[in-house]
Amino acid sequence: MVPLWRFARAMGLRSTLGSLLFFFGLYGICKGFLQENCTNYNVQFERVYSVPGDMAMLNSTLVSPDVFNFTAAPYNITWYDSKTGDEMSNQTGRILVYGETLWFLNMTLDDDGEYVSILRTPSRCYRQATKLVVELPRNGECGRPRKADQILIEGVVDKLSCPLNSYIKTLESYNISSSIKWYRGCDPIVDGTGRYTYRDTSKLQIDKVEQKDNSSFTCTLTFTLGGITGSISETIGTLLKVEYTLVPEVHEPANEILKAQMGSNFSKPCRVFVPSVGKDWVHVIWAVRVNPISTNPSDRIYTSEQRNWRQDVPRKGVWYEKLLIISELREEDFHINYTCQVYSDRGFPQGNFTLLPACQNPNIILHITFALAGVMVLFILSVTIYYLFKVDIVLWFRRVFPVFYTNKELDGRLYDAYVAYPQPCSIGFSKEVETFALHTLPQVLENACGYKLFIAGRDCQPGQAIVDSVEENIQASHRLLLLYTATTFTSKGHTSSPRNNNISKSSESTESKTRESSSSMSFDGSEEVHSDTRQQLECVAAMHRALLEESLKVVLVELEEVTPAQLALFPESVRHLRKKQGAVCWWKNRRTSKMTCMKRREDEEKGGQDTQLSPSLSPSSRFWKEMRYHMPVRGKRVVYPENCPAELMMEMDYDVC
Repeated sequence: MVPLWRFARAMGLRSTLGSLLFFFGLYGICKGFLQENCTNYNVQFERVYSVPGDMAMLNSTLVSPDVFNFTAAPYNITWYDSKTGDEMSNQTGRILVYGETLWFLNMTLDDDGEYVSILRTPSRCYRQATKLVVELPRNGECGRPRKADQILIEGVVDKLSCPLNSYIKTLESYNISSSIKWYRGCDPIVDGTGRYTYRDTSKLQIDKVEQKDNSSFTCTLTFTLGGITGSISETIGTLLKVEYTLVPEVHEPANEILKAQMGSNFSKPCRVFVPSVGKDWVHVIWAVRVNPISTNPSDRIYTSEQRNWRQDVPRKGVWYEKLLIISELREEDFHINYTCQVYSDRGFPQGNFTLLPACQNPNIILHITFALAGVMVLFILSVTIYYLFKVDIVLWFRRVFPVFYTNKELDGRLYDAYVAYPQPCSIGFSKEVETFALHTLPQVLENACGYKLFIAGRDCQPGQAIVDSVEENIQASHRLLLLYTATTFTSKGHTSSPRNNNISKSSESTESKTRESSSSMSFDGSEEVHSDTRQQLECVAAMHRALLEESLKVVLVELEEVTPAQLALFPESVRHLRKKQGAVCWWKNRRTSKMTCMKRREDEEKGGQDTQLSPSLSPSSRFWKEMRYHMPVRGKRVVYPENCPAELMMEMDYDVC
């Protein structure tokens, strides 16, 4: 028989040996990470739930400034399976270690358990465990067995947020694209159909939530990682609430500017509408320069008690109102912002206004109206003045600013103007016309203004062919002055000018002698013209260059008044040019001259003496101003010729051509 003490001793040795064997066995199993003296952050509070066939991501939260300065110290992370103690490594189609994350690419029930991440730095190490729960889907249900509860407010627009937002951000950091799809129960939701709209990357908007939305919604994230395309899903269980509170709306003040009289009392309400059903919490205060305003009625500036009332139409909600009261306005109360601030669990909207003295806030609209009216009147007045005095303004500008004009003498043309007029023995010829062309025009335009004219009866070279003379000299001229009377372009003997037309009267005898022998020729194929060959060539060449080539400017000089009946007999080209640019009328100048001469005779009879130039030859008369307006611009001041009359030079002191 064995003594009791020996039996006890034998049993004690066996127990000690068993304990040692268990310790060394556990040590061997956990030697991968237990032998290190790491700071232990235990198991993460948040679990990762998955189902077989899904992907799952375990994320270590050790890379945080709360753990160590990860921006200054180098580190690496190693994952371990706590059941085997083995280090987790990449397995094609199954496991992917990506930095601080551990990815399961095809989940199985055997993957359920704890996984340990150890972060090592050159001097320390840190440990943390993450729990992975793998469950089978429930029979007869769509979605995942675990649900995240979210609240929807019935009757309004609300949103659901997919719990996979952390997955989306992690994939974006890898530059991996992903797509999300929503399901209500087992039915897929198409974006933009019905009341459902996909918002942002992880939200589902539901327009006017209904009772049938009291269901389960599943969001499925699909992506490709490690060459494997898979998905992760989360199911949301919705809870419908009838009571709700939306963002408060500040209706007054509306960021406005108000005016009030100095010394008067002033009040302004703050009105806020809160769309809600059931209870809500809203607090309204008035503030100036961020400082709340007192509610003590004894103060000069104070606010009233907050009052509220409920409305059901057109929208359900509650109105809140609080008055700002100033018993007497002072100078320091103006030019500052007064703010109505709303505090609620849905946001902090505000409205404000600025107070200005009534006398310092002018009616800007009235001022703008007056300014625009003034500008309009000034514009109309300027246009009217320019229309009435256009010739005088242009001539003044040429005289004062000659440097703005190029000198026409440098373009190779010999003459400033070619003078075309009815020649002797042609229809429309008279001594007065010849005198005007050979004496009056040169006396003013050449002697007084310094222009150079080509006049056929004066400057033609003996023996030169008419065609060559007309073509060469028109081409060598900047302008063509076409002088005509009422009968220049017609052979009808009964055509006559109105009463007091001296040129027409003096030419009647010449017309009667030449009318029978005149032949018919047309500028444009429609009108009969005179028989004088030179004048025919001049007119044809002038109209061709003016209307077709636009290389020559023709100035029509009307020597006598033309009636509508006489104008109807003019060539169509002349009528067109006269309608387009008008004509310079010598007969108007003669009427003015006659009236002026009669007045001068009366002055001479009273003892005065006429020492001035005839008004008809004065460069400052209306006719000669218009002639100078149509003539080429002189790029520099003209030197008066030695034979220019003194009286003419006195007139020219008024206006240099």
